Amino acid sequence: MKKLEYKIENDSLKRWILKEDQRIYVARTEGTLSKKRTTFRTIDLFAGAGGMSLGFSKLLGHPFVPVWANDFNRDAVTTYNANFGPHAVCGDIVSLLESTDVEIPEADVVIGGPPCQGFSLLNKNREGDPRKELWRPYLEVVRRCKATVFVMENVPQLLGTFEHDEIIGVAKSLGFKVASAMLCAADYGVPQVRKRAIIIGCRFADPNLVFPPRKSHYDLSKTQIQPSLFRSGADDYVPGTQKWRTVRDAIGDLPPPEDIGIRNVPPPLDLHFGRTPTPKSIARYKAIPEEGMNRFDLQRRAPKLTPECWIRKTSGGTDLFGRLWWGKPSVTIRTEFFKPEKGRYLHPVQNRPITHREAARLQSFPDDFIFTGTKIEVARQIGNAVPPLLAARIADIVYLLLLNREHKALS
Repeated sequence: MKKLEYKIENDSLKRWILKEDQRIYVARTEGTLSKKRTTFRTIDLFAGAGGMSLGFSKLLGHPFVPVWANDFNRDAVTTYNANFGPHAVCGDIVSLLESTDVEIPEADVVIGGPPCQGFSLLNKNREGDPRKELWRPYLEVVRRCKATVFVMENVPQLLGTFEHDEIIGVAKSLGFKVASAMLCAADYGVPQVRKRAIIIGCRFADPNLVFPPRKSHYDLSKTQIQPSLFRSGADDYVPGTQKWRTVRDAIGDLPPPEDIGIRNVPPPLDLHFGRTPTPKSIARYKAIPEEGMNRFDLQRRAPKLTPECWIRKTSGGTDLFGRLWWGKPSVTIRTEFFKPEKGRYLHPVQNRPITHREAARLQSFPDDFIFTGTKIEVARQIGNAVPPLLAARIADIVYLLLLNREHKALS
């Protein structure tokens, strides 16, 4: 009898969570959620340009209010303040926490991504990288501001590591229950297959009840998925789930770029500028004209134009010097997306790498988001950002937890 009662109670809780999640998701996407009187205060650490803050803000339909932020990069802080107000502080977080002049305001939620290079596959040989430890001052801010929820973002390689276990252990010692998962940005409306590790901690409820968030978009190439399920409230997808957004969806309306630097014109054309490639680079672009081609196609079609280092490297790196596909999401946008030798960053049909505006759109930044700094700094801000639409879906879950803090089902 007790097992039956538990099953009934568990099924009821599950239905309630799915219903509440759907209500919040619809209200946010329709623009009515941000009009609620109930607001929650956020702090964004290692904020960069503010991609995660954007997802948690009224600019993308949420009733969260940013009250403090920090980043070490001055241009990123200037960008953040231009969009969210003058509350971001530039400086080393460890030094700021040691200073008696710095006061951390109270907040409901702390968000942000401690620098991830220590875990990245690109830096896998860096033993003892001090950047692995920056989650400690992050959790110290969580403690000082008395937040009841935190969201930490990092590279997927973090999950399952000793540091991941340490983060969970310290968070639990502070009174948090913790959930972790790897999320793909394309599943949440971002036209980019970018995978990120997300750790959510909550003091008053088990975040595993609501996390990971149900997907709002699906991969059409996975034929085992039945779209009809999306209308019935399937556990993994919100009703009305849409197809993954593609490169064409994101940038197909943009004209060929002009000039070679940031222009004093209205968006989106202010960041839609090109480069000055060498004749050899242009010849290489033209040698691989079809969508999806890459350095191996270049070697096959034009070996004399292929760098010797690529010829010697016979495996791996299939995205290097690659063209994007119109009908698929982008690959992960990194900080040097304007260099096709760094990844699959060639335009699907034009003989050029993607522009800053195209990269920002592939990250799901709206055109009216303000970026400041040199074009190199802006590229760094774009590539390092958490995709705002991914952050917005995570914010749905955080809002669900906070709004129903007193609901006994979540205690």
